[in-house]
Amino acid sequence: MSIQWLFDVIRERREKPSEGSYTSSLFAEGLPKIAQKVGEEASEVIVAALAQDDQRLIEEVADLSYHTLVLLAARNISPAHIQAELERRHKK
Repeated sequence: MSIQWLFDVIRERREKPSEGSYTSSLFAEGLPKIAQKVGEEASEVIVAALAQDDQRLIEEVADLSYHTLVLLAARNISPAHIQAELERRHKK
């Protein structure tokens, strides 16, 4: 599984909502809810980094990554856009 594969699945859920899909439900709730989830997950990453074991940190970073990809899809921004920005910064 790659980030692009996961992003493609997320985008498909946006374009073709699936009943019972958590991802589809996030899109149905809209950008404010998606952004809220990113914030919640970021806070959970901080807590895990400071007070929990490595496995919990891995789980929370995975959750944050997923919700960030949902946020990007909601704004029609692809992982390639992020990669291009990181490459631009590296060249400075």
